[in-house]
Amino acid sequence: MNAKNGFRLGTLVLVLGIFGLLIWTTSSYAQTEGMERRQGARDIRQGGRDAAREAKDKCREMGGNRPECRQHKRSVKQQSRQSARERRW
Repeated sequence: MNAKNGFRLGTLVLVLGIFGLLIWTTSSYAQTEGMERRQGARDIRQGGRDAAREAKDKCREMGGNRPECRQHKRSVKQQSRQSARERRW
């Protein structure tokens, strides 16, 4: 009788442990989609920063003056921000 109760207790602990593990992984999965979306937006913005630097350097190489190159860089960054906003929502 004592072994029977021990087996039941062990089975109960195992079932509750598996149930708790399933609940924990399911609740963490709900956050993952939003986190992936935000990370994607961050990646887009970072890519926009890199592209803006390259555009500014290219503008300077072509002999553009400082205000023109700055405005070009700004427009490239704004485009990447807009893309990130669209991706995020």
